[in-house]
Amino acid sequence: MTALPRRQQNRLNRERQILEAALTVFAAQGYSGTTMDAVASEAGVTKPTLYSYFPSKESLFQAMMLGKRDLMLDVFDHPGRKGMVADLWSFAWAYADTVMRPDMLSLARLIIGEVSRFPEIGRAYQASGPDHLLRGIMRYLDDQREAGRLVFEDAELAAQDLWGLILSAPRTQALYMPDALPDRETLSRYITNGLRVFLRAYSTTPAQDQEQLAALTNPDR
Repeated sequence: MTALPRRQQNRLNRERQILEAALTVFAAQGYSGTTMDAVASEAGVTKPTLYSYFPSKESLFQAMMLGKRDLMLDVFDHPGRKGMVADLWSFAWAYADTVMRPDMLSLARLIIGEVSRFPEIGRAYQASGPDHLLRGIMRYLDDQREAGRLVFEDAELAAQDLWGLILSAPRTQALYMPDALPDRETLSRYITNGLRVFLRAYSTTPAQDQEQLAALTNPDR
């Protein structure tokens, strides 16, 4: 891979720095309580520098959320050589490692608390977060259906099933019990069972795929 010019790489690094700072501030202050001044201070940049990257709080929030979702979708945008089951396993853990972060959970709680007074905040969160992720999952599942590996009539429902099966219960618990976050073993239990159920329902070769999943979850088996 060709290295980026230094100026371009520096800009990318600064942008990542700003986005991480934005997550810290949004997670602590919520959307309505966050100011560009606070983000600039957290990022260690001047306010004019911040505005040169993101012209508004809305564009900063959207870029922050889209960046997190793009990380989760990377495996679907660039499928691996080990096949569909390995891709689903990698996605499930990328999803868990992102949405179960304490700062992401804090942000979600604050958004939930603000939407009744500021419905536009909920719409912005939904559009740049869950809706964006759902479309990426649907694209991948559609590709697998066309390749003959999955069978379903409604890509959105299949994507929602995958999403819900792998992590819905532990994430919901974590949203309301921040002092009792699940450990890796618990997350693995939910992810593994969710993928088993999904493959049983949608795979065209469920027995074979179940074996591949078992090999991923128990590499010494």
